[in-house]
Amino acid sequence: MTDETEDDRLAARAAAGDAAAFAALLECHYARVHRIGWRLLGSAEEADDLAQDVCAGLAHRIAGWRGEAAFTTWLTTLTLNAARDRLRARGRRVARDAAWAETDALARAGSEAREADVSWLRGALAALPEDLRETAVLVLDNAMPHAEAGRALGISAGTVSWRMSEIRRRLKAFAATEEGAIR
Repeated sequence: MTDETEDDRLAARAAAGDAAAFAALLECHYARVHRIGWRLLGSAEEADDLAQDVCAGLAHRIAGWRGEAAFTTWLTTLTLNAARDRLRARGRRVARDAAWAETDALARAGSEAREADVSWLRGALAALPEDLRETAVLVLDNAMPHAEAGRALGISAGTVSWRMSEIRRRLKAFAATEEGAIR
């Protein structure tokens, strides 16, 4: 992946009509768009569709990128908005399968106890409100700094920090309840 300066330079060239720069941006960021889509939508097939739609739409939208935010932040915001639209269109707010890198590592471990932990964590994450789940995906799965995640979500870095604290609190409460319901 390229650094922000290179991404911004490529985005400016792509906005001016440079097809090679546009192709380089797609090559660098398609996997990120797909990964965010998969985490929020819960299926690889839906993430494929989302990534294709975002990238196809990017050809028209790149001219609207003004450089006020880093290109990756702007693209993440487009991806989040597209995923939200898909969730609304299918009539539910909770993605079927919310997970991040830790759950993937647990799943690869293969033990029954680990698989039970993964199942519990996915269930707990799926029960979180959409705003907290999106924050968890960006900060934990994409290792996004709080400031960048905040820009992508349209909130302050302090609010991202509060949300991460709230996620920890709710997961602890979820673990402590017999019913497993997040309050």
